[in-house]
Amino acid sequence: MSRGRTILKEKRFSLTLERLSHQIIENYSDFDNVCVIGIQERGVLLAERLVELIKKNAKLKSLIFGKIDITFYRDDFRSRTTPLKASNTELEFSLDGKNVILIDDVLYTGRSVHAAMSALQDHGRADTIELLCLVDRRFNRHLPIKADYVGITVDSLDEAYVKVEWEHIDGKDKVLLFTPKREDI
Repeated sequence: MSRGRTILKEKRFSLTLERLSHQIIENYSDFDNVCVIGIQERGVLLAERLVELIKKNAKLKSLIFGKIDITFYRDDFRSRTTPLKASNTELEFSLDGKNVILIDDVLYTGRSVHAAMSALQDHGRADTIELLCLVDRRFNRHLPIKADYVGITVDSLDEAYVKVEWEHIDGKDKVLLFTPKREDI
């Protein structure tokens, strides 16, 4: 049994998304060669929100946006006891010459991001790939992957679990940290 506590409430959640959108706008004076790609499934939710904020704050009519599924690129794909459910990859454009902003909700071991970068290679050769995550669990990395844009950083036990909740799905925007009870460790 675990217990959860809110580590990012609605107001700070909203401010964090605004800050991330402004950081991206500061780094790109021209969005013609920029595309935003969300990692299915939870990274897409964050990417959709950020695309809307970037368009609003930078006064853009459009921003190239896509979704990438990493199911068959995961290093644990064949060793799982339960089958994985694949999502759609929706990239209606080539990555050749693009500056990609890859988005996921939580950066933990780095394995999902590694799988996403492998999947992206099937869609062209990007000029650059930057990583944005809402929550960075920095002390639990298995691979040398670091985010370029971070909403919040969480230092927690390996057994802890971070969950991002979204208003349109879960009723409120917030980030929860679930930690095991002492007797569970």
